[in-house]
Amino acid sequence: MKNQVESICQAVLEGNVRSVQANIHSALAADVPAAEILQQGLIAAMDEVGYLFEKGEFFVPEMLIAARAMKAGLEILRPLLIDAGVEPAGKMILGTVKGDLHDIGKNLVAMMLEGAGFEIIDLGVDVAPEAFVDAAREGASLIGMSALLTTTMNNMGVTIEALKVAGLRDKVKVLVGGAPVTQEYADSIGADAFARDASSAARIVRQLVVLHGNQA
Repeated sequence: MKNQVESICQAVLEGNVRSVQANIHSALAADVPAAEILQQGLIAAMDEVGYLFEKGEFFVPEMLIAARAMKAGLEILRPLLIDAGVEPAGKMILGTVKGDLHDIGKNLVAMMLEGAGFEIIDLGVDVAPEAFVDAAREGASLIGMSALLTTTMNNMGVTIEALKVAGLRDKVKVLVGGAPVTQEYADSIGADAFARDASSAARIVRQLVVLHGNQA
């Protein structure tokens, strides 16, 4: 049983979609719980991917390949996890802010967070502040905003102000990131956190979930 889950983890690290799928089916046939496969196979693998990226041993292509393999496995597990009543680690809204059409970084963050057990609501690109607000009203406690252009990053601050006006700011934690974004900028607009890349985003979002829970 342990070897099967370890094989899933290794297959994700190698980005081998077929091996991930085959090993998951094999583990399920051996009555390994879907939650165990998720935690010790997929999530453990993506944690290792993040660690290797931060060490400089993995780069964006390797992260993308591993994340796609993880996602293929998650598609098999998702209905089983729902049937078993396994709750996601949290619900997060993601979007590239209004005026910005770049999505590679956002998509990678989405895959890393899915691999960490989060439910992702991806609003896409060129997302208006009102769209973030509307999505937040549906009950998500986390919002992630991305921008690649200095001319569009100001819309992060505009969105945070829109959340305040809507009376939702104290109900959500806001994470910002993207090439021109810095910790100083995040502080200046009142964001809760800044992530420099997809790997750190997954780690920081987990910390925000703990913080949000402690404040609830």
